[in-house]
Amino acid sequence: MSSIDQVIANGPYQASWESLTQYTVPDWYQDAKFGIFIHWGLYAVPAFANEWYPRNMYLQGSAEFKHHLETHGAHKDFGYKDFIPLFKAENFEPVHWAQLFKKAGARYVVPVAEHHDGFAMYDSAFSDWTAAKMGPQRDLIGDLAEAVHQHDLVFGLSNHRAEHWWFMNGGMQFDSDVQDEAYSAFYGPAKPGPKDWIVEPDAWHSRDWEPKPDEAFLTNWLARNCELVDKYKPQVVWFDWWIRQNVFVPYLQKFAAYYYNRGAEWNRGVAINYKHDAFPEGSAVYDIERGQLSGIRRLFWQTDTAVSKNSWGYVNNQDYKTVDDIVDDLIDIVSKNGSLLLNIGPRPDGVIPDQEEKLLLGIGDWLATNGEAIYGTRPWKVFGEGPTQISEGQFTDTQRTAFTGQDIRFTTSGDILYAMALAWPGTSVTIKSLGSATGLWSGEIANVQLLGYPGALAWQQNAEGLTIQLPDQPPCQHAFAFKIQG
Repeated sequence: MSSIDQVIANGPYQASWESLTQYTVPDWYQDAKFGIFIHWGLYAVPAFANEWYPRNMYLQGSAEFKHHLETHGAHKDFGYKDFIPLFKAENFEPVHWAQLFKKAGARYVVPVAEHHDGFAMYDSAFSDWTAAKMGPQRDLIGDLAEAVHQHDLVFGLSNHRAEHWWFMNGGMQFDSDVQDEAYSAFYGPAKPGPKDWIVEPDAWHSRDWEPKPDEAFLTNWLARNCELVDKYKPQVVWFDWWIRQNVFVPYLQKFAAYYYNRGAEWNRGVAINYKHDAFPEGSAVYDIERGQLSGIRRLFWQTDTAVSKNSWGYVNNQDYKTVDDIVDDLIDIVSKNGSLLLNIGPRPDGVIPDQEEKLLLGIGDWLATNGEAIYGTRPWKVFGEGPTQISEGQFTDTQRTAFTGQDIRFTTSGDILYAMALAWPGTSVTIKSLGSATGLWSGEIANVQLLGYPGALAWQQNAEGLTIQLPDQPPCQHAFAFKIQG
């Protein structure tokens, strides 16, 4: 019996959906509400387009292909592997990162351990193509994990290796270093896949791509993930979409049983993030990439999105969101029983760009005043009210219009209701859901406070709503939280 099978056999979870749907999301996760995602890797060196540069630089006709030829020369002479010596992480200060994330108000941190490109940011026994053995010659994931734990944040990680089966296949179509056997352990199987990443959705979401990953690849995928679990004890493991292939199912079941059993051994609540329908409901935590939900989901869920609109990794022309955008989305997500995992993209030297630090600190300033309306809360009877519509689903995070002062979102903590206006309403605000005629609020309202404002508020409840008179100046920037008690 393998060590993986032994852990599964001896633990409370078995490698079946029936067993895995007995899983319970840990309280720490449901209370945390806000985490930091980190896309950092070799793709930060070319800093062009986005983190899919390693794939697209080998796709003839793409902007990345043209840029690579003009900037770095022929692919057979200078391929993706040649960025490794340029990825030095010489200014990486994990303690500074952890301190920044703490100031930002994040409660958990999820760096990418390995992206689709196949370069591991950790010390793996299964590969020499790692940051511990090449480039920085440093276990970047291990160093960050230590700093995160020192600052009382929860550590997680993501593994995107499933997509490595086909990610570099463009290099098999012309004279490139991908075809050189000396680098096959790095460039991977490079099996047929989509010609480029903009294809029909059905192609991306198929459960049966051809050729399917073989047993050797899948067994290695499982072993690498179990190694990450044992080595770094993450409390979140995040997977990208391609694990939804039917051929992955028994390996997903084995990994989940292994990981959940390890969590039980450590007496730590752990969680797996998945997209689409890779896992059955209730067996892991559902994640929506760059998107939200239009209403409350009974089961806890998560949005993963980025501070940048155009890339997850570091590039030279980031199009950044604003603090206001991010805070409003955080509130909307939390009101619907979700958590926000917000991505940053450090430079290849290990420095987080100034604009990204400022964004994180701006979020932290808002949470310092209003965090009690976010952390540890649960959804109310309705998520909110107001005119602004949310486009539901993935890749919709930049489609909504700006929220208004009439857009209200609710959370609860014990017998306290928080109502958050997503913009400053002006001289007064009327919360229609709290009208006595709605039946949503039972009994009388005893007290209304505005977080960050020390003075008393005048208010009146009638059939149409709760009307609150507001101070001349808002107490903070961005959204505004009312604490309502009965």
